[in-house]
Amino acid sequence: MRRGVPHRSTRVAEQKIKGVVRIVTLGCRLNAADSALLYTALGECGYAPSETAPPDVLIVNTCAVTAEAEHKSRHAVRKLRREHPLARIIAVGCAASANAEALRRAGADFVCGNAGKRDIATFLNGSEPRPDEGAGVFKEKRLSSFPFRSRAFIKIQEGCDNRCSYCIVPALRGPARSRDFDEVLAECRHALDAGFPELVLTGVNTCAYSDGARRLPELLESISALPGEFRIRIGSTEPALGHRGLIDAVAELPKMCRFLHLSLQSGCDATLRRMNRRYTAREYADFAAEAKRRIPGLHLGTDVIVGFPGESDAEFAESCAFVEGIGFANIHIFAYSPRPGTPAATMPGRPSPEVVKRRCGELRKIARSAAESFAASQVGNTLPVIFERVHDGAVRGWSDNYLEVTLPAAEVEAGRIIPVVATRKNLNPPHQENPDRI
Repeated sequence: MRRGVPHRSTRVAEQKIKGVVRIVTLGCRLNAADSALLYTALGECGYAPSETAPPDVLIVNTCAVTAEAEHKSRHAVRKLRREHPLARIIAVGCAASANAEALRRAGADFVCGNAGKRDIATFLNGSEPRPDEGAGVFKEKRLSSFPFRSRAFIKIQEGCDNRCSYCIVPALRGPARSRDFDEVLAECRHALDAGFPELVLTGVNTCAYSDGARRLPELLESISALPGEFRIRIGSTEPALGHRGLIDAVAELPKMCRFLHLSLQSGCDATLRRMNRRYTAREYADFAAEAKRRIPGLHLGTDVIVGFPGESDAEFAESCAFVEGIGFANIHIFAYSPRPGTPAATMPGRPSPEVVKRRCGELRKIARSAAESFAASQVGNTLPVIFERVHDGAVRGWSDNYLEVTLPAAEVEAGRIIPVVATRKNLNPPHQENPDRI
């Protein structure tokens, strides 16, 4: 498989190489897409990517969705400073926007938040980056490089206007805005030309995509019309329960993965109101039921926050019963983490750490059972799989509905979509991922 051939404007073979760069990416898939854009920006000014050569420049693309994520970002900077004392370390991203000084104390030479991240080359040269664009349609003005990826993460959207009471992301990423429609298509063509069999569309809230009258369903239709054998996956998103065009697109476009990850956060209406979520549990359930009816074999994933301020035993039990009734394929479980400056950070009634730990354990049991049930429901079906990783003579890959499949390495070719009959032997349940990780 071709692993991400840089766009010709980013090739550095014929120019003087200033040094080697490595990007360490923490957090969400949007960060992975941002890192791909950073590789291009650094390539344009002469830095060649490597995961093995001693780096001259280390970029840490940080996360701050939870306090633990911020801690991991600082830890990554400290660790890299110890391992590479001569490298120039630059911390970028959400934790850089949230607490630049903490990252400097951890060992970063420079700190550049989300507002100036796309101008990293300017920053490296000692100048101040330009401010990020406000609300509306934006252009990255470059295409991504994917030197160490087997899937292409395509940024289509940035920021959020929902203002959930617990969430710091709008303060760090800014208002909701969408990437230029034609530039997204150019990015997708570029990734397909580089040999990637899967495009993962990412954003803070991909369902909010809008370039004029063209919204997410129109974008998906245009990407799906591009020539070649490939598939399209939508990254995790906020629910857009009034826009059933998303269900239509996933159900009807043949290149769409049977995958939706819609953040629930709680199955209790009282908790949802305190969270300032913009739907009821019943509205979410209706959307989920229609999606599962229209899209057989759909992998429906979600996020759930445990221990939100004011969450009683009865509210938690109501949320668990709701989650169990939906039948999710995959559940990311967060223990509530107060973020400075958010309304929830000062709300009374936070459950004790012991209660939160117990509740997380109870919900994980439900999540494991649901994941195993979903995997079992696919046994005997023929799944389109892209195999990616080889280890100990076995190759692992993922189906379009996000089930891990393992086969002997000699039997398959990596980097292509291959039909595989799912069995209890070759199929693994969906991972219960750490939501701070890609």
